Amino acid sequence: MKLGIIGGSGLYDIADLQNTSEVVLETPFGSPSDAYLSGTLMGTQIVFLPRHGRGHRYLPSEINYRANIFGFKRLGVDAILSFSAVGSLREDIAPRDVVLPSQFFDRTKQNHTFFGDGIVAHIPFGDPVCLHAHSILRNLAPDILTAKSGGNSSVHSGGTYVNMEGPAFSTRAESETYRKLGFDVIGMTSLPEAKLCREAGICYGPVALVTDYDCWHQSEEVVNVEMVVQNVHANIEFAKSLLMNFAANIRERPECECKRALDGAVMTATNKIPEKTSNRLSLILSRKQA
Repeated sequence: MKLGIIGGSGLYDIADLQNTSEVVLETPFGSPSDAYLSGTLMGTQIVFLPRHGRGHRYLPSEINYRANIFGFKRLGVDAILSFSAVGSLREDIAPRDVVLPSQFFDRTKQNHTFFGDGIVAHIPFGDPVCLHAHSILRNLAPDILTAKSGGNSSVHSGGTYVNMEGPAFSTRAESETYRKLGFDVIGMTSLPEAKLCREAGICYGPVALVTDYDCWHQSEEVVNVEMVVQNVHANIEFAKSLLMNFAANIRERPECECKRALDGAVMTATNKIPEKTSNRLSLILSRKQA
């Protein structure tokens, strides 16, 4: 079992990794956000990548999600635990709470797929989060957060993460609309990773760290970068403890449907796929017979 970790805003490294080495690679889709940090944690092989690059250099829409996930796949990662900062769209989900989303709603303008250029594939995505990874997170997170927050924060299992484009935060009209549609949290980064992980046969477990009430909660301060950073930093110790415990509890690749998502998904006849495209996707397509 090899576990990937994607660090979001405020989580740019893992101090407890042992036997570390940096891996710099290029992919058929360009450069990942940064060098991958490889090592061991609680006896599990770990590959860590800061989503925005060290120093937080990339806007959400500038992140090369395809390169990031392809790089994890090339390094043999079986499952990814992903941390991100989000705004709450519900009164009962407070800043410094943690949400383990089980659904996504896409409001981005990009096409998040490895396919195209002569090959068509349609993956099943009704349950976009790995159910096995979600189950482990659901069992571990409440006790860890209670210990780290002194009982002042809560874990919310399930719910819908609406992925906006950014980089500006929502207007009040947008925020109120998302609330009326029944969404739970809002962010800018997780959905592309979930789609690409499913195409790559990698299990995906998102962890959303709540930093604010977006802008709908007019009795609260309007969301700003300082608020986001302060509240993310308040939950960094929780995040580090959660990933350590997750690493200790996912020793083997789970028997789930994630790795079989491409079975029957490719519609293009094999003899019609351009050789260049076939070569670029050989790492992804090889899973069809797995």
